[in-house]
Amino acid sequence: MAKEMCVRESVLSIEGLRFGYTPEAPLYENFSLALHVGEVVSVVGPSGSGKTTLFELITGALKLQAGSLTCKAFSQIFQDPYTSFHPTYSLLEQMAEVADTQEHERLCDAMHLSPALLRRKPHELSGGQLQRASIIRALLMKPKLLLADEPTSALDNLIQLEVMQLLMGLLDEVGILLITHDEALASWCSDSIIRLKS
Repeated sequence: MAKEMCVRESVLSIEGLRFGYTPEAPLYENFSLALHVGEVVSVVGPSGSGKTTLFELITGALKLQAGSLTCKAFSQIFQDPYTSFHPTYSLLEQMAEVADTQEHERLCDAMHLSPALLRRKPHELSGGQLQRASIIRALLMKPKLLLADEPTSALDNLIQLEVMQLLMGLLDEVGILLITHDEALASWCSDSIIRLKS
């Protein structure tokens, strides 16, 4: 019997992208990228090299100057979990504003976070707890593409490793595009690495 080929679902396709803030110095020129469910692609580079600009192009906050970009449903994990939540409402209330929270207890279990913590306000959680809550919010939105912008940079080393291991456990459901300045982290978790220059 012929062995069935496993074709992974495409979640992000960029072809021939061109973008720059000044015509004489484009950040991206004929840039292409492909990402599928089950893959992690890391974008590594110094400040000002265009890492965050790439996410803004994917989310539609910026418009391509040339090329094509298609992506499936996405959600984002931001660099600083304290600024990604409103300070005066509970985490669960804020999650309910953007997603159906029916599965929050299952996701809390997957993230090793007590569901009771989601009924608290952001300042009542540690940085590691709050970043895990940020991941739960992103997953409740049912993405195929997870955009992770320096998701562990605000955490200590032990919590960084734990959060990244939890993210890697999600790859049956999503593809992850990771922005990081940490070459060692990118080498550890990525199927491929895109290195941008300043």
